[in-house]
Amino acid sequence: MSLTLAQIASLVDGQLVGSGDLEITGAATLTTARPGEVTLCDSPKLVSHLARSHAAAAIVPHGFAHVGLPTVEVADVHAAFAKVVGQFRPRKPARHVGIHPQAVVSLSARIGEGTQVHPLAVIGDNVEIGQECTIHSGVRILDGCRIGRGVTLFPNVVLYENSVVGNRVLIHANVVIGAYGFGYSLVGGQHKLSAQLGYVEIEDDVEIGACGTIDRGTYGPTIIGAGTKIDNHVMIAHNCRIGRHNLICSQAGVAGSSTTGDYVVIAGQVGVRDHVHIGDRAILGGQSGVMNDVPAGQRVLGSPAVDEKDQYRIFAASFKLPEMRKELIKLQREVKRLEAIDVARRLAEGIEIDPQQDAA
Repeated sequence: MSLTLAQIASLVDGQLVGSGDLEITGAATLTTARPGEVTLCDSPKLVSHLARSHAAAAIVPHGFAHVGLPTVEVADVHAAFAKVVGQFRPRKPARHVGIHPQAVVSLSARIGEGTQVHPLAVIGDNVEIGQECTIHSGVRILDGCRIGRGVTLFPNVVLYENSVVGNRVLIHANVVIGAYGFGYSLVGGQHKLSAQLGYVEIEDDVEIGACGTIDRGTYGPTIIGAGTKIDNHVMIAHNCRIGRHNLICSQAGVAGSSTTGDYVVIAGQVGVRDHVHIGDRAILGGQSGVMNDVPAGQRVLGSPAVDEKDQYRIFAASFKLPEMRKELIKLQREVKRLEAIDVARRLAEGIEIDPQQDAA
């Protein structure tokens, strides 16, 4: 299919700059756009990239500098470009499968109206699933789980028994919810597994990325607060309580019984030790090792994590270490030279030398 640039401007309520008759055959990013396609440029810093692009036109913010090719100026570049991409690559309509005959659903399970259960999904005893949910192939929902409305469980998600999932939750492929916590006591020379009597509670509007794991509590719940978004390959341990609207990036790990406030940001590969609290709106920089509580609003970095400004000073000082080492060697040599001169002077003057005093 193709659209004129004028049609694209109308589609996104944008302001056309240049020829509206230009025929557009697709939409792609700056680095992948081919002749005839429209691209996006959301920052003046990318003008040089736009100049090198093969795109025929660009969607840009209002007031964007003239770049030598037709543009459509909009208030929100990414929302507009997504709409254009949707025209050229529309999503395939969801298949209405109902409860597929190849799904295994317990007779005691209660499935809400409009919920789709795909083939090879398994739903255990006394499970409750709300309306308008999608349960993809390979999902395993064990006994006693409760799931709200509008939830999507992508392929091979596993919910251990008694897990609780709120409304409008997205859980991506291969996530495991409610596995046993990593807690042991040493009894008779062997590691004995602690009690695993708790569960996981995921509140409304949470998204959990692929291959994440959230362990059950020892006696009560591990909680993920409403609106929190968790990236791929994140591990949340037993008894943790994650606040509302947190952002937790890939490969982060939060050890047992730790808690976070609201609007916390945990960057990639961060490790949080057990039994610490991260205050509201704190930010943990990438690869931080958090050993102590972090006050509300603080930005920390490094391992062990300290205030971001202090860590930058440490980094700056570390870059100077090679030169400082050279200076130290020079000073040590100068001290030895001066000591030798002083010894020679005292010998010449007949002053008795005490070896122990000189060594000191």
